Amino acid sequence: MDTSKNTILVPYDFTEVADNAVLHAIKVANELDAKVHLLHIAKSEDQISDLEAKLEEQAVRFEQQKGVKPFASVKEGTIFKTINTVVEELDCLLVVMGTHGMKGLQKLTGSWALKVIVGSKIPYLVVQSAPKRDDYQKIVFPVDYKSENKEKLKWVQFLYQFSNPKVYLYASATKEGIIDSRTKANVVFSKKYLEEKGVDYELVLSEGEDSFSKETIQFSEKIDADLVLVMTTRDIAFHDYVLGAYEQYIIANSAKMPVLVINPRTDLMKYGYGSFG
Repeated sequence: MDTSKNTILVPYDFTEVADNAVLHAIKVANELDAKVHLLHIAKSEDQISDLEAKLEEQAVRFEQQKGVKPFASVKEGTIFKTINTVVEELDCLLVVMGTHGMKGLQKLTGSWALKVIVGSKIPYLVVQSAPKRDDYQKIVFPVDYKSENKEKLKWVQFLYQFSNPKVYLYASATKEGIIDSRTKANVVFSKKYLEEKGVDYELVLSEGEDSFSKETIQFSEKIDADLVLVMTTRDIAFHDYVLGAYEQYIIANSAKMPVLVINPRTDLMKYGYGSFG
């Protein structure tokens, strides 16, 4: 597959969590032979020249540390509008964004960071800490009653192409181990899909003692997972995508687990990765 034109975008604000995001981006880029592009958003045009020099210094630092020199650019604008504008301009595959959890998201952008993610046509990998390993060995795939679960499977197969991880289907269940009929249908669909694609997986039921979001993170921490996949939810009333309390809790999790946030409209065909049907 031709990945020569693929770009992974990292919004960069010279903080430690932004550094961690770059490390995650380099990790993925190395597997895909893709480019990493650092984007800093300036408040005014007269800051751009100085910030470009400062950003270039960081790009050189990463080259010295990791052997990969990211591209770098500074744009005047706001996080809410500019990130996704640059995503369109560069035809990016993925955005890797660092955060200090929900407090950090709120401090940095108010509710904007969540709106940026929901408004994107491509996935966001939201990270708090540096990568644990050089590849993705354990991926947690929460399964509930939502139909959007099926879209996440495309990205499991995508990740499986270069990391060969074990996928943990973590299904929402009651204390008695009972699974809702819609959730069960999604579990059956997911198992069949993964088996057809030759993906190694294990089905685990939630304990039903706490909220599904909390138990998802607890389980992810228990198995020392590398990544959790979540899907934004289609809001039929407004014909838009939304992040509910579940997704917000997962993204800002206290275990500092990396989270890949996917919108149902994502189309991998656009990026040359073949059919994922």
